[in-house]
Amino acid sequence: MNIEQMAYIVTVANTGSLSKAAEELHISLSAISQSISKLENEIGLKIFVRNRAGAALTSQGEQIVSKAREVITKMEEVREEVNRQLDMLSGELKIATIPGPIHLLVDVVSRFKRAYPNVKLEIYENGPVKIIEDLYQKQLDLGLILISDRLIQKHNMLSFEKVRDGKMVVGVRKESPLASKKTIKPEDLIHETLVLYDDAYIEQFVAETLSQFGSPDILFTTNNTDAIKNAVKRGIAVTLGIDYSFGNRQLRERDIVMVEIEEGEHENVFLALVRHREGQANRVRREFVASIKKYF
Repeated sequence: MNIEQMAYIVTVANTGSLSKAAEELHISLSAISQSISKLENEIGLKIFVRNRAGAALTSQGEQIVSKAREVITKMEEVREEVNRQLDMLSGELKIATIPGPIHLLVDVVSRFKRAYPNVKLEIYENGPVKIIEDLYQKQLDLGLILISDRLIQKHNMLSFEKVRDGKMVVGVRKESPLASKKTIKPEDLIHETLVLYDDAYIEQFVAETLSQFGSPDILFTTNNTDAIKNAVKRGIAVTLGIDYSFGNRQLRERDIVMVEIEEGEHENVFLALVRHREGQANRVRREFVASIKKYF
């Protein structure tokens, strides 16, 4: 008995007819009939009783077909495992992200590792300036940063792929009068002391949007989110950022409220994947990028 014969008897048992089984298997009726007859002669047992209504299993045939189904199921499992092993990714991927979207990246990394356990992932958290510098030096495979169209034009050697839009918001402590507002006008921030994350887009927003209404009062700029959080919680200052940055557990606090800045003439910003243009994207990187675009 071979796999082909087992497939034939299982299909005949499922359809109850040699002709229907032949049609389903895309072979001739004589071919399937001769194959089953040959099998029955080899084992010395009748598997089917043929009649005008079709083909009915004998009691012995029922046992044989049951075992054949088990074998076919196991063979399918073997084929799936072989295909999975052949298709399994391996290699390394070095990724750096700004702090804001790190919480979004965790779920993607978890799913990706379950699908491709042989891929070694290294995740770093850095400021956008450092990420871009490392990409130019080819020390990273991918970066995840906040960017605007105008800033993209400054980096011809890098490729940017938008994954998510963002909105500029203000982070204030809940006791602040600003916390009760639905939106805040940019000009209202001139009267506030600011603590800022060291980011090119935030710097651009302050220089080009807030500066139209006066000289911004900046207490300090840092890439230390704990310092920013503490200053806001203590009521020393307010901070600026993109909406999903405040989903980051480093900034998310019960004492901090996020208030959207009214849309104006300031440039739109988005979260983008960035890589060096030189060299072909390997499959590991392509699959990871596809995962980010699917789940973000």
